Amino acid sequence: MCTLHASLYNTSNKFMKILVTGAAGFIGFHTTKKLIEQGNEVIGLDNINDYYNIGLKYGRLLELGISKEKAEKFDALVGSKIYKGRFKFVRMNLEDRNALTKLFNSQNFDVVCHLAAQAGVRYSLENPETYIDSNIVGFLNILECCRHYKVNHLVYASSSSVYGLNKKIPFETTDNVDHPISLYAATKKSNELMAHTYSHLYGFPTTGLRFFTVYGPWGRPDMAMFLFTEAILKGNPIKVFNHGKMERDFTYIDDIVEGVYRIIENSIGERIANNELYKLYNIGNNQSVKLMDFIKALELSLGVTAKKEMLPMQAGDVTATWANVDDLIKDYDYRPNTSIQDGVQKFVDWFKKYYKIED
Repeated sequence: MCTLHASLYNTSNKFMKILVTGAAGFIGFHTTKKLIEQGNEVIGLDNINDYYNIGLKYGRLLELGISKEKAEKFDALVGSKIYKGRFKFVRMNLEDRNALTKLFNSQNFDVVCHLAAQAGVRYSLENPETYIDSNIVGFLNILECCRHYKVNHLVYASSSSVYGLNKKIPFETTDNVDHPISLYAATKKSNELMAHTYSHLYGFPTTGLRFFTVYGPWGRPDMAMFLFTEAILKGNPIKVFNHGKMERDFTYIDDIVEGVYRIIENSIGERIANNELYKLYNIGNNQSVKLMDFIKALELSLGVTAKKEMLPMQAGDVTATWANVDDLIKDYDYRPNTSIQDGVQKFVDWFKKYYKIED
């Protein structure tokens, strides 16, 4: 059993040293910002790969006080100009076991929030090796470092994609998830199994979070919200798959981050006492929105009617997602409260500002 820090038993001792992997990514950036602003010391890690435009990743880091010039060098820990003493960044590949080990050895992390991964369902159909390297080998290295360097709590990103071909709606964490339909989903299910094994064998707490269709400012360019907005503003048609007969549990980024924050900040002493070292949660908006209603909300915010190219279902995709978040409500009083129209409007406002688009 690990030797656990007092901070995880005593919520009055709130400030911790936290490693956030994927800190230049969409969810990682917002989570990092929240944790720093709440007084914690954060080390952000990212390899800044070119899966999508790296300019957006450097832009997020700049918001955290890390210049592009500082972020470009691998394995160098650099400090923030904005959050002095409370945020440092390191560019690093999780597959680099030696570099990761040196980082853990030089720091004394209370919590690891592992959000780094090779994302994207469709990309996994074309580049499967990347997913094994990042999502399996990288996650193993994180687990090994948490084990050997006595990290008190590992919080990691899973995905709603693990539900695969499940028909029962809403999705619950007790559902069978043995039918993934993309390699991305399979790697996320593998992460959950690996975390369970490490919690069982080595006695440290792990918490997996199955994220549901996250959107908002600084979002990923490969996601529907970004793609649709860009296409509509350019007067191009948007690609509507399965002829629009799809539903998603669209979850605004602030609601996601609040859930992650509560899990990291709250004491897990009771969990340890009850031998509940391994936990899984859905983290979503607790409702499903029809794709065509989502598009209508976007059209309303942009003041433009979208040209629509109706297409058949894509390989690796599912028709509907919906998160049952009763466990998060019970354990953390987590209640997402951003409506689809408010969330879409906030994204549109950011998009226009970031890309200097005048109304």
